[in-house]
Amino acid sequence: MGQITFIEHDGTQHEVTLEADKSLMQHAVDNLVPGIDADCGGGCACGTCHVIVDDGWYAKTGAINGDEQQMLDMTPEGAATSRLACQVQVTEAMDGLVVRLPEFQM
Repeated sequence: MGQITFIEHDGTQHEVTLEADKSLMQHAVDNLVPGIDADCGGGCACGTCHVIVDDGWYAKTGAINGDEQQMLDMTPEGAATSRLACQVQVTEAMDGLVVRLPEFQM
């Protein structure tokens, strides 16, 4: 089994077991990772599951659609590798993925 590491803004790390075919947001929610609010439940409608993907992993997270980009454009802590965790479908190839959480969600 693989793993995904979520790193809070203060540096606290949360390692969770990778489960293919679940969203990155669902991994965080199922494992009680603080800092992922997921207010809309994964509908790409709120931006409260914003994560910043480590550079080396960004390409593996897939393409950003227009709705996600609009939400990310409103995120004050956005970065070049920002994603909404609800829009990232986890695959076995993401074993070792590292994402960082912003200080605040929208």
